[in-house]
Formats: sequence, C-alpha cells, structure tokens
Amino acid sequence: MSSSSFSVSAPGHTAVVSARDSMLDATPSAVSTGSRTVPRRRFQRGCIVKRGDKWVGLFREDVRQPDGTNKRVHRGVTLGEVSKMSHRGALAAFQPFLDRVNAFAPAAPKVGRTLEEIIEEWRKHIPGSLKPSTMRAAESHLRHHILPRLGQKRLTELNTKTLQCFTTDLSGGKRTRKTIENVLLTLSSVLRTARSWGYVVPEVSLSDLALPRETISKESPFLSAKQMQQVIGRADKTFATLLTLLSMTGLRIGEALGLFVCDLDFRKHLIHVRRSVYMGVLQTPKSKASIADLPMPLALEALLKDYLANNWRQNETGLLFCNRNGRPYSANKLREKKLHPILVALNIPRCGFHAIRHGVASELIENGAPLTVVQSQMRHSDARITLGRYGHVVGDSQRNAVAQLAQKIAQPELLTPIVDVNDSLTALVN
Repeated sequence: MSSSSFSVSAPGHTAVVSARDSMLDATPSAVSTGSRTVPRRRFQRGCIVKRGDKWVGLFREDVRQPDGTNKRVHRGVTLGEVSKMSHRGALAAFQPFLDRVNAFAPAAPKVGRTLEEIIEEWRKHIPGSLKPSTMRAAESHLRHHILPRLGQKRLTELNTKTLQCFTTDLSGGKRTRKTIENVLLTLSSVLRTARSWGYVVPEVSLSDLALPRETISKESPFLSAKQMQQVIGRADKTFATLLTLLSMTGLRIGEALGLFVCDLDFRKHLIHVRRSVYMGVLQTPKSKASIADLPMPLALEALLKDYLANNWRQNETGLLFCNRNGRPYSANKLREKKLHPILVALNIPRCGFHAIRHGVASELIENGAPLTVVQSQMRHSDARITLGRYGHVVGDSQRNAVAQLAQKIAQPELLTPIVDVNDSLTALVN
C-alpha cells in the first residue's frame, strides 16, 4: 500500500480509500525535507484489518526526532476480537485514536539557531526573575566561558560530546570543580529556557559529564574571638556595632546590612533575618534556610539599644545601618575603606567579612556546640555543608573523647591527668 492511499478491510471485501479523498478539513503538519521544514496536509481515516482473530487499526503519527525534525511512523492498535466485535464496532473503537492524531498538529521545530542568539533572547526576558547577585554571576560565566567557546554552536550540536569537550577545556586552567559546576549550571539554565520556548536542544544532565576530581582546597580564613575583639576595639561606633552584630550572630554581611530596625525584637530577644543587600540593592537572602530568627544575646541587645538611642541615622526605609543618603551600605566599600585599614594596623592578614562568619562557626564548634546547633545558627540548608566547611575544627568534646581513649590504651606509667576544658575538673583514668 503506498503512502498516498489507505485500505479499509470489511467482511467479504476490501475497500481502498484514496488519501486525497480523505483529506477533508486537513490540518498542517510540520515535516522535515532535510534542508527546510514545510507543512504537510494531514488527515487520515486509517485502515482496519483482520490479523488472526483480532481487529487491528493502522494509522500514521508524527514523532519528534532528537535532531528536531518530525518523522511519520506507522502505528497499530488492537481493537478487539472478531468473534465479539462487528466491523462497525471496530470502526467506533478505532475513531478515538484517529481523532487524537488528527487533532494534534505538531508545531514546526525551531532549529538552526546558535547559542549566542538564544543567549541574547535569554538576556532580554529572564534577568527580571533572577536576583542581582545571581545575574551578575551568570553574566560572568556567559562572557568569560560560555560565549567564547560555545557561542557559534547550533543548539542541536550541544550534545553530550560537545559539552564534555567544553568541560574538559574548562578543567585545563586553574578553575576549581565548584567553579566549573557553576558555569555548567548557568549553561543548563539557558538551555532549559530555550527548550521551554520550543527550541530543539539535546537532553544532557550534569551526571553525564566527567568533571575534574576534587582538589585539596585552601582552608577558609577566619578571625578568632580575640581578633574580632581587637578589630571591634579599633572601629568607630557605627562600624563597631556592625562588627559586633556579625561576631555574635554569624550573619552574612549582606544580611546584616539588610536589617530593618523593626527586625530587632527586644521583647523576645530575637533578630529576624528576612532580606539581604547586594551591591546596595535589597533582595531576598541567599536561600530559604537563610530566612530565620536568631537569638539576640544580652550583651548585643544592650549595644543595639545604645546605638539606636545615640548613633542610629534615621532614614525613610527604616534600615538599621545606612549611608548619608539613607541607602544601604556597600559591603565592598566597607571592606576596603573600613575593615582592611584596621586589619593592617593590627597586623592581621587581610580578609573579608565572611572570615568573621567562619570565625563564629569555628568558635562554636571549639566550645563544644553540637553540629546541629552550629548548622541552625549558620542557617545551612544541609548539615553536610556545615560538616564539610568546618570539619577541620576540633572541638573540646572531641579533644576530651580522644584523650580518654588514649588514656585507656596507654601504658600505666604514661597515664596523665585529663583536664576537661568545659568544666575544668581533673580526673585520673585508671
């Protein structure tokens, strides 16, 4: 049977129905010719044949191919037993399948666009839905890594092999595995958006790619409690209040700069973290887990009350800390103009505000705070983040446990008193 006709088999005879006669109220269907996409008129009544003791309905259906083209394939569906179903009953059972394929007209696939063209579209429509910090990082990934290497590639060429070559190329420099993952996530976001817009993009997941091995990362700089105290002592009243807030709570600098006066709950002794500041612009915090209520120590409460009474700068927004224009401070300017000069004067290696946050977590662990408590205070979404970032810190409880084990194993003449750093009690282990 040719592609231009369909046959309908009935008991005792076979009728051949011309495809041209069957194309009433035809709907367009996009079918690739190899070089371009043209519409094909499509309407079919299919055919019903006997196969053994079964009625079988045959029809054709357009199926989207991985390269973005549509291919017409033959389909067959069993309708029922000949002994229990008449030919007319088979036709009635077959009709819903025909209605489905006749009603569906696949849109012409969008092929041939380059990644650079899609990124231009993405830049026009997507940035408004992203936080400024996220968009800034994405723009850096696009400008320095993705566009130079993949910009002229067509979307259909971005298969697993192409992206693996891209990943290997990125691995050739001094980039960490985390940096490469972030670049790939930005690329994935662009391609996922293009796919939702109807463009044909091969499906490639991060697990399909071989990433470089984890390297031994440098320990994050942190300020000890003593160093924090020294830095606070050198700062002016407003900056000292900000540093004390960071040192006693472990807030991120953006979260501290985004606090409103109304976020200070002196009745319940809580600090409500609800927003952050990035490049002088208010935005939501880093993650959902970052939105939380943190305890306000009595010493911090007294300092904040004194600051509000004597040094707070009134502003329309109600910011706890603001510049002379009533706008949020820039963390970068505070770091360069306020923090670094103090660190240099104290002969402390220069670092950023995040070193204070690391210092808070380290001090909590060293003082024996459970990992879950540290996670809650740091507001990490997963305890594994806390453990992976501060696993190098050896707390007092760990020191005491190891010391007690050593005393049990050591020879009697090597036994020494164990001092519990938490309660300062001395005991001999026999």
